[in-house]
Amino acid sequence: MYYLEKHFEISASHHLTLSYESKCSQVHGHNWHVTVYCKARELNQDGMVEDFAHIKQLIHGKLDHTDLNSQLPFNPTAENIARWIVDQLPTCYKAKVQESDNNIAMRYRVYRSGDYQCARVESEATAFALPEGTTTFLCPYS
Repeated sequence: MYYLEKHFEISASHHLTLSYESKCSQVHGHNWHVTVYCKARELNQDGMVEDFAHIKQLIHGKLDHTDLNSQLPFNPTAENIARWIVDQLPTCYKAKVQESDNNIAMRYRVYRSGDYQCARVESEATAFALPEGTTTFLCPYS
């Protein structure tokens, strides 16, 4: 298995639509620290898991110095941004979005059993039941 991490910073503004009163409902900005984690069993034809420049172009190129509300079709919380990043690349198994020193959201790709077999199930891997008895594994390090 091959792994890579791509780190970059995104400077962007946003406002949140929330079910309660919050100062975050007003337009404000962050210097988001983003880490994209990718993996592959085999390297692609170019000898890579993913091209680092491609990852940066896909994520940073779309979001940096923008109003996230106008760029993304969802409420741009750190959690939703992390989910969106994971969904952009099939090799991405985890995204970490840090909007400030104390506020970090992470999203792991969830693999259904049968579609993917965990190579290593460690204490951080969690199995849980879905409706109709479907088992799903969260495999951060497989």
